[in-house]
Amino acid sequence: MQVSESPAGTVRGIIDTNRYMVLATADRTGLPWSSPVYFAHREYRELFWLSSPRATHSRNIEVRPQVGIAVFDSSVRIGTGQGVYMSAVARAVAGPDVEDTIEVFSRRSLWHGGMAWTADDVGETAGLRLYRAVAHEHWILAKDGDPDHRIPVHLTRT
Repeated sequence: MQVSESPAGTVRGIIDTNRYMVLATADRTGLPWSSPVYFAHREYRELFWLSSPRATHSRNIEVRPQVGIAVFDSSVRIGTGQGVYMSAVARAVAGPDVEDTIEVFSRRSLWHGGMAWTADDVGETAGLRLYRAVAHEHWILAKDGDPDHRIPVHLTRT
């Protein structure tokens, strides 16, 4: 990832260069669960992934759509990492939105050597569903020596 001089550029760089995000959910009682998932994005605010509706995180989203998301490169040297942290609301994508959003996911999948995806691959009779999280806040860590000094990042439309 290229280092950016702006926090917004850092967010964009991290999201563009990493393939997996950690999705944090909780069940009805508040019991937490986290899952790494391959993702695609639109405008750095909408994040898409495929999952079984029976997966723990998918069932959690059904009852509690508020999620946390982290995107980071786990291969960097200790003390040099940077991540993007997001608060978001997630749901399974349904109805007419599926055609448009599966195209976003499919394009990134192909870019990374994966397969093309269609609405039929994530429909009611398929084993997978397409999910969308809409982030309403983004943060990065300040590199000022404080171990948890988060900087809010406001993204403008690209």
